[in-house]
Amino acid sequence: MSTGEVVAGGHRRPFALLGSELLTVFRRWRTIVMLVALALVPVLIAVAVKLTGAGSRGRGPAFLGSITDNGLFVVFTALTVSIPLFLPLTVSVVAGDTIAGEANFGTLRYLLIAPVGRTRLLAVKFVSSGVFTVAAVLAIVIGGVAAGAALFPIGPVTLLSGDTVGLADAFGRVLLLAGYAAISLLGLCAIGLFISTLTSMPVGAMAATVVVAGVSQVLDQLPQFDAIHPYLPTHLWLSFADLLRSPILFDSYAQNAWLQAAYVVIFGALAIGRFTTKDILS
Repeated sequence: MSTGEVVAGGHRRPFALLGSELLTVFRRWRTIVMLVALALVPVLIAVAVKLTGAGSRGRGPAFLGSITDNGLFVVFTALTVSIPLFLPLTVSVVAGDTIAGEANFGTLRYLLIAPVGRTRLLAVKFVSSGVFTVAAVLAIVIGGVAAGAALFPIGPVTLLSGDTVGLADAFGRVLLLAGYAAISLLGLCAIGLFISTLTSMPVGAMAATVVVAGVSQVLDQLPQFDAIHPYLPTHLWLSFADLLRSPILFDSYAQNAWLQAAYVVIFGALAIGRFTTKDILS
């Protein structure tokens, strides 16, 4: 069921429209399957470490060698693995479907007749993508905490700075890291929203958004493009190490937030410019 099906036939206030959109997004089997798959990422990591006793520090993803000492490192490892690949993939699916999906189902024209302003519709679609992003990150965190607690001891955490913090402090840092990951993907949400206004084929918009994320990460690894690295949307995705030191430094957090805000503003404006002048034929 699309947003158009739940709002056609009358004017809806912004929060009612957003509520309808969120219900539509989270009732889809595709969304449920993606969230379950993300929650299984830390479970698979934890099971693999438990079965193999992977104590080879320095090999594999960051924090992998610390999992046997403290189950909370399952969360850190899973987020490190998921931020470059699994999270962008799932976010691209939802963001790329925002407008193109309505056009593909033939509900976009009726949705705008409701009436729903085009800018308001874009805002609702972007917010729903952002909410999904938060849900996706939390799925990994919840799966990681559950798997870590079930298979390994959980207790005070030794940080990258060598300091040891209590369990409450450690959980606070987990939430900060989850927030960092969610913020990191907001720029990609805006990019996907813009691409979604360019086509009526949601699969194409999803694929193009994934490609943007992939190309950005590739460019970020090439020294020949050093000059543009700070401006790439993915440049600060994994720069959260300061959250695992004592005291916590929020410099990278702020830089990442400003970078993603710039992408939201730029691609949000492009989406508005495109969508408000677009002939809606489906």
